[in-house]
Amino acid sequence: MTAGHLANLPGACPVSAYARQVSSAQAHPHGSRVAARDHCLSLARAVDRPTGAARYGRMFPGLAPLGTDPQLLMRAGVDGGICDAAVALDSLDPSRDDATEAAGWPFFGQLIAHDITADRSPIMGGVDPEALRNARAPKLNLEMLYSDGPIGSPYLYDIADPAKFLLGPDGGDVQRNVQGVALIGDPRNDSHLFALTLHIALLRAHNRIVDRLREAGVPDRDIFDKARITLTWHYQWIVVHDFLPRLVGTELVEQVLAEGGRWFAPPAGQAYIPLEFADAAFRYGHGQIRHTYQLADGGSTVPLFPDLVGFGPVAADRRLDLAQVFDLPGHPPAQRAKRLDGRLAASLIGLPEQVTGAVDTEAYRSLAVRDLLRGDTTALPSGEAVARLLGSEPLSAGELAQDWPQGTPLWFYILKEAEHRGDGDRLGPVGGRIVAEVLIGLMRADTVSYLSLEPDWQPNLPAAGPSFGMADLLTLGFDGVPTA
Repeated sequence: MTAGHLANLPGACPVSAYARQVSSAQAHPHGSRVAARDHCLSLARAVDRPTGAARYGRMFPGLAPLGTDPQLLMRAGVDGGICDAAVALDSLDPSRDDATEAAGWPFFGQLIAHDITADRSPIMGGVDPEALRNARAPKLNLEMLYSDGPIGSPYLYDIADPAKFLLGPDGGDVQRNVQGVALIGDPRNDSHLFALTLHIALLRAHNRIVDRLREAGVPDRDIFDKARITLTWHYQWIVVHDFLPRLVGTELVEQVLAEGGRWFAPPAGQAYIPLEFADAAFRYGHGQIRHTYQLADGGSTVPLFPDLVGFGPVAADRRLDLAQVFDLPGHPPAQRAKRLDGRLAASLIGLPEQVTGAVDTEAYRSLAVRDLLRGDTTALPSGEAVARLLGSEPLSAGELAQDWPQGTPLWFYILKEAEHRGDGDRLGPVGGRIVAEVLIGLMRADTVSYLSLEPDWQPNLPAAGPSFGMADLLTLGFDGVPTA
């Protein structure tokens, strides 16, 4: 695909698709180049965000809350509990702990979560689930990357070329202030090396798209909008056609695309985030974090925390080669994700204070405890209740390997369902249905997503194989740039 083709395809040329909505735009001088059009005319305007903050909602409003003794939840999630993978690690053949998919996919899932949700309410303490607010627009629109664009968030962009993101001095880190704090669209993407490296790859992909559009002769005043929608639509395509099939299976994805959501199908412009998704199903990735990672070929292996915690400059000798966690063309197979089995790696059972902040109860350092308590606080139903509603045979007591007197917390149920109904590689009927319907439903409710505007659209950026995928996006972002 040539640069000229990129400029002329409708999915890569958003301004023409919106000509009916805006009549003209005033160019603004900024640095040595013309800035992007005023953000009030951007495809993702701040005015289009929810007033206040977006509400959460319920996917299965007719189901009663489970309600579990918090002490039981904490015992399950702390060091030595049923969610602690270290308990079984000594007796487990290391190769049996590897899943089929590459180790980077749960981190991509984390970026998707950051793109559509930002809930800053406490874990415990009188939170009314109906009063929860989402600080993100419930759209897969890369708001975590672009924030308010070159006009509203100029510190993210290159003053000499505001259509491009500003990177660190050698392009291997984001720009930081004098205290090392990241200048970034979402500070959560600086929490550890994997999220940060993927964030940088997206920044670099945007900048490369800007170059390609210029090569195609696109006027500077249109470059930023065209580059943004090009990257956003390719990202959305990856979610639908690469990420979801690996996570829930191609058959379910095709069914939801063809028939729509049975349980989640918000009208256009009325999207919300179901609590069953945010506080249970889409926390599946915590169970896919490996015990240790190799950052570069031949390097030593280290756990995610505390070794790879972020919130500071990334040393040149501590960077991640993305070929270590994604299968990229011309490289050996990457490390694999951990199998889904209801257990979390030790580095997540004892999170460092840089991640959790100061806690009153030591148990809150466990991500498993936080996930279990979160589901209880937001009054989620049991996994068995959701399974019965969906027409799926609930897991047996033997499959759950834990006695939950009133029913199984939805988050834990989904992980065990993945172990027994998805061979540890993908989500089962309950988790898969929730995730597939929500992600596809959010895109269909977004009036400027490719699924809404051009559902038959096809990617037009270069692809190594027959279909554009995550590997192509990462290759574009780090084309010719050493990552380690």
